[in-house]
Amino acid sequence: MNECRNKMKPEVRAYLERIEYEGPVDVSAAALADLQECHLHAVPYENLDILRRVPLSLHIPDLFDKIVVRRRGGYCFELNALFGWLLRELGYPVTDLMSRFWRDEPNPPPKRRHHVLKVEAGGAFYLCDVGVGGIVPRQPIQMAEGLEHQQGEECYRLVRDPEYGWMLCELKRGEWCQLYSFTEEPQLAKDFIMATYWCENAPDSIFIQDAMVAIRTREGRSTVAGREFRIYASDQVSTFIPQTEAEYEEALRSYFGISLNEITV
Repeated sequence: MNECRNKMKPEVRAYLERIEYEGPVDVSAAALADLQECHLHAVPYENLDILRRVPLSLHIPDLFDKIVVRRRGGYCFELNALFGWLLRELGYPVTDLMSRFWRDEPNPPPKRRHHVLKVEAGGAFYLCDVGVGGIVPRQPIQMAEGLEHQQGEECYRLVRDPEYGWMLCELKRGEWCQLYSFTEEPQLAKDFIMATYWCENAPDSIFIQDAMVAIRTREGRSTVAGREFRIYASDQVSTFIPQTEAEYEEALRSYFGISLNEITV
């Protein structure tokens, strides 16, 4: 395994170290699942640059600098773009797709504003996504209609919608609820520019309203909503609101590994 890693580009090795992935570097479905889960436990979802009015770049070198070198997080258009790059470098066939996010949508049908990945592994196709702040699959979902994926206490499946293509659903309190939908039309990198511009600038975009930070942990997950930190562990949740900017910065470093020189929220 070490010999395979030594032959990799330094950037790929650095990325795997960033997500603390120590498994095989093959193109199996098992490795793909481990890569996604490691990513969700290491790289936070966050919109802090959007709030600070720092323009986002979707160019891979810029994303690599932000997420791997500076150990920041990002949102879907950043995280899935760079994760897709990593998978391609490892040898996986990857197709970028655009999706509609239905969960908590006040005015359905929603616009296309979410980036997801279709990845081939072991002779099958999988939905991969490391770019959602809420609870979503921690491992890839095989693109087979009706196949249920039990992941810990969570359960997901993909079904076909006659208008919106594939619909990812989650089982909540005994009922299947719509999470997001997508079609299989391949997207180019330039196709995401307008969508991310809307998310960064539109008056009704949720991303400019308040801080949103989240990361999976071995005990549960940690989140930030505005000023409030929520730490979920087992069946318990603890919340706190930092009273000063210094305390806020320290909490970001402690729970998410995020370090910012200036924070405006």
